[in-house]
Amino acid sequence: MDRDNRESMEEIHLRILRVTDDLRVIQSELNCAAMQAPTDPELLEALAEPPQMESIHMLKSALDQMRHFLWFYMQVVTSDSEMGEKFRQTVRQEANVRAAEVDQFQSATDAIMLRYLAESRYRKPN
Repeated sequence: MDRDNRESMEEIHLRILRVTDDLRVIQSELNCAAMQAPTDPELLEALAEPPQMESIHMLKSALDQMRHFLWFYMQVVTSDSEMGEKFRQTVRQEANVRAAEVDQFQSATDAIMLRYLAESRYRKPN
C-alpha cells in the first residue's frame, strides 16, 4: 500500500471514530428525550413534528444502508473467507460486464454518428 492510500485510510479511520462518537451522543440524547416525552406533552409534540421526524427517517435510512454496506465490506475484505473471495469475483465480473457495456455503447454511438455524417452529405441544406 503506497503512502497516499495509507494516509487516506488513516483519515477514514479517524472519521469513523468521530462518526461513531457522534452516533453515541445522538443515541443518548434521543434516549433521554424518549424517556421524558411521555410525561411532557409539549416535548412529545415537538419530537413528532415533521422536520424532526424527517431527520430521524433520513438518519435511519442512512444507517440501514451503511449497515448493509458494512456487512458486504467485511465479507469482501476478509481474505480468509470463501464468501469474501466469491464476492470479490462477482465484483470483478460485474466490472468487466460494465466495461463491455460501455464499449458497446461507445461503438453504437460512433456508428450512429458516422451514419448521421454520411447521410448529411446527401441532404439539402435548409
